[in-house]
Amino acid sequence: MMRPGLLLACLLLALPIGAETLSIPVGTQGDQGLALPARGDSQRAVLERFGLPDKEHPAVGKPPISRWDYRDFSVYFESGRVVDSVRNHQPRAPREYK
Repeated sequence: MMRPGLLLACLLLALPIGAETLSIPVGTQGDQGLALPARGDSQRAVLERFGLPDKEHPAVGKPPISRWDYRDFSVYFESGRVVDSVRNHQPRAPREYK
């Protein structure tokens, strides 16, 4: 019978040795000057200020949370009030590695 330590060593050697870390700085995740709906704003106020969303997602969960997607940002609502607004990531051309 194989010893547990030898089995563990074999399993660890089978794992990949290197890994690359990908980081996306918060400042590059969208236009910092973009005005977003404020917490507590009503859906009506968001409609008046930003117009119709590109896509509306139905409410899910308890409490029910719905989402409106605009081109540059998304707005999350609970009971008709803004819970949070987030900028959408704007991908840029990949850097060339030498």
